[in-house]
Amino acid sequence: MKAGENSLFPLVHDYLKIYLPKQRNVSPNTIRSYRKALEELLDYVKDRKQISLGEVTFEYLTTDMILSFLEYLESGRGCSVPTCNTRFAAIRAFMDYAADRNLTLVANLNKLKKVPFKKPNNTVTVDYMSMMAITAVIGQPNTSTPKGLRDQFFMILLYDTGARVQEILNIKLCDLQLGHLPKVTLFGKGRKTRIVPLMEKTVLHLKKYLLVFHPDPASATDLPLFYSVTHGEKHPLTPRMAQYILQKYGEQARCICKEVPEKVHPHLFRHSRAMHLYQGGMDLTLVSQWLGHSQLETTQIYAHADTEHKRIAIAASTSQDNPLYSKLNSARYTISDEDTLKKLTGLR
Repeated sequence: MKAGENSLFPLVHDYLKIYLPKQRNVSPNTIRSYRKALEELLDYVKDRKQISLGEVTFEYLTTDMILSFLEYLESGRGCSVPTCNTRFAAIRAFMDYAADRNLTLVANLNKLKKVPFKKPNNTVTVDYMSMMAITAVIGQPNTSTPKGLRDQFFMILLYDTGARVQEILNIKLCDLQLGHLPKVTLFGKGRKTRIVPLMEKTVLHLKKYLLVFHPDPASATDLPLFYSVTHGEKHPLTPRMAQYILQKYGEQARCICKEVPEKVHPHLFRHSRAMHLYQGGMDLTLVSQWLGHSQLETTQIYAHADTEHKRIAIAASTSQDNPLYSKLNSARYTISDEDTLKKLTGLR
């Protein structure tokens, strides 16, 4: 860097393109989360200061500005407290990296580190679908067509395994074992792996799917299990495409089942599977292992949410004059194109 040059974007580039993936060996999903946090922050600063993206410097990334950004996420965008804390953690990690390479940023970093993460409220809410809603959504695809067959099995596997959507999209043929005890190996957050058993009916759907999409699985074990075909070429399904599939069939299912929520997304299937397992009597420790949670405390939300669900049901069925009712609620270049700048620095 030469004197007077903007050091922000070169450091953003090195952080996202070199430091995280090559030196820290961070997973692509984590890098994607950090990139999103930085991109949203820089766009926010640009809009607040009425300047171009290329004019944003570290001088604008003050603690007050970052806190204003977090407030905007919560109040203006409706983001949850955990989401805001995740963005804050990513921003603080980058500022820590930058301060190691630019001593003039240390004072601002120390001030930023004194800001605590916000505590979420005590209300535990877990959005999940009833079994009737799940059945209605999964029943929408036209399985007489290859695309419908793929879409239905994708949703079946997503629900049966309780996996994160990226874990499903990462599955390759070699990750499936269809022997005496059918199972699939999932690669989750932090490069952790876990083995999840497959139910008998899921295996039947899987075999039908393989006959159409992988008629010779032994010759291409490294191929992704789910893919789309564009101009004769196979491409792995993307998270965006997965979201589109679920939302599409969710809207169709809502016409016949009012229990289907307005927004059907991949993580809703994960929450639904976890709640159904817990409500069916599975021990919370096993549910935690099934979901791939590193800490049992993370899984406790299903126990708390189920308790709250029961409380609401009891309250709804108890008359107001019941005596128990009262007890129920106990850069180096000048770039004018901002998209190009984001691509060069790793923000896109």
